[in-house]
Amino acid sequence: MNRLSCFLLVIGLCVGLSNAYEKNSVHFKNSLGRNNILKINCLSNNDNLGFHFLRPGETYEFSFHDSVFKTEFFCDLWQGPNFKFHAGFTGYEGGGLIVHYGKQNFWDAREDGIYFTHGQKTPKLEYNWE
Repeated sequence: MNRLSCFLLVIGLCVGLSNAYEKNSVHFKNSLGRNNILKINCLSNNDNLGFHFLRPGETYEFSFHDSVFKTEFFCDLWQGPNFKFHAGFTGYEGGGLIVHYGKQNFWDAREDGIYFTHGQKTPKLEYNWE
């Protein structure tokens, strides 16, 4: 078997086996003040997950397997009167040489900005509203 065939076989096995493991997930929580709706839209190269509207205290999450090449979800969040405050950021990045299984990203929208944690530690401020 030549090198190219071996490489393609290994890539094929990685792709097939990746579906057998726990999915990664991205979680959003609206911790904004009373009556402040959070608007969310996340997309990758392959998927646009659409708009989601969360009332205070509500959560939204999605899950997926990493791609062998690269997995990245870019997310936009809006809040405030007429959704005038915005934050855009990479909500998840993985795949490539290091494929993750069961990785969790938690994003918490608060009045002073967007907080992040993987779940084990106290969330820290990552992004400010613009």
